[in-house]
Amino acid sequence: MSRGHRDIVLGHLALAARRHRGRHAHLDPTALSAPDSTTARDAAAAAHDLLSPAVLQHSHRAYAWGAALAGVDGVDFDRELLYVASMFHDTGLPSGIRDVDFTVRSAALLRLFADRHGLSAAQREVMTNAIALHHTPGVTLEAGPEAYLLSAGAGVDVFGLRAGDIPDAVRRRVVHEHPRLGFKREFTRLWRAEARQVPRGRAAYLRRYAATDLTIRLAPFRG
Repeated sequence: MSRGHRDIVLGHLALAARRHRGRHAHLDPTALSAPDSTTARDAAAAAHDLLSPAVLQHSHRAYAWGAALAGVDGVDFDRELLYVASMFHDTGLPSGIRDVDFTVRSAALLRLFADRHGLSAAQREVMTNAIALHHTPGVTLEAGPEAYLLSAGAGVDVFGLRAGDIPDAVRRRVVHEHPRLGFKREFTRLWRAEARQVPRGRAAYLRRYAATDLTIRLAPFRG
């Protein structure tokens, strides 16, 4: 069993035994809410048009998990930039262009949105960097807080990584507000399609070396 699989299994067991870190953590659930700005609302509307319902709800949860882990880890970040990046991070999945990784396609769609909304070059750089890195193993704060939190938030939702660091009430609330809608099955299908389309991309690499079909199933969420 790989280290990643071991961590997921151990985290699942800790949740079942109620010995997980998040049991003692305290977070204000309102801190996980989407930022109230025109740009954030427009990003959510754009994601609604580009994504299936299951992947759209995953995008909302990825933001919420990232914001929750920011509270746990004491990380300061730009809520609007993380939210917009979260809305767009899977919009290119699966890639429609042979041998072009879906993260590149997602970042390109984000740039078009950012240009239409007059976001600065520095803001675009933060968001596209977060999208480009979000499925790269081992993203740290050195890559920037938004990149770190998007990677961590997506990791919670797709694989269950660090799910036990989030308080039980917060975890239940996020899934209630943004239901999973059969996300595991749909994401596995999209991941396989991406691996076929981009055989040297992240999805193919992680399917080959991290057995992502299995790790998605191991995530401690139903559906």
